[in-house]
Amino acid sequence: MAEERIAWPEYFMMQAVMLASRSTCTRLHVGAAIVKDGRIIASGYNGSVVGTPHCTEVGDYIVDGHCIRAVHAEQNALLQLAKMGIAADDAEIYVTDFPCVHCTKFLLQAGIKKINYLRNYNNDAFAMSLIEQKNVALNKVTLTQKTLSSLHFETYLEQ
Repeated sequence: MAEERIAWPEYFMMQAVMLASRSTCTRLHVGAAIVKDGRIIASGYNGSVVGTPHCTEVGDYIVDGHCIRAVHAEQNALLQLAKMGIAADDAEIYVTDFPCVHCTKFLLQAGIKKINYLRNYNNDAFAMSLIEQKNVALNKVTLTQKTLSSLHFETYLEQ
């Protein structure tokens, strides 16, 4: 009998989780994948500006309770699209943590039509209001142990 494959939302969310493993933030590892027509068109994770020291190297730079050293995962993914000259219109994003209010504004302004997230993280009331006003779909993805075991990591480990 054929093994059941994971659903697309779980697949794309696991891509975001893998991206989060590249994060250089010491407070929260976040990954994001922008998907259009069933294909990942951009990705990002939170970390410092390219070529500058990372929080893992020099510590957080906290102002008003936020680390201002980090570029957010969602921002990095949108910037990747901009560098490649690709529009985000009608795309969706898979992000490990609910976007902050600033990232929410950027995502909506860029034309993202669906936000898929794994974990709640300071879900801002204004961000929620903007999402509703713009009729952007919101989906909380759940990863289960069954989903994670479908990765079969043990088959890729060296003996």
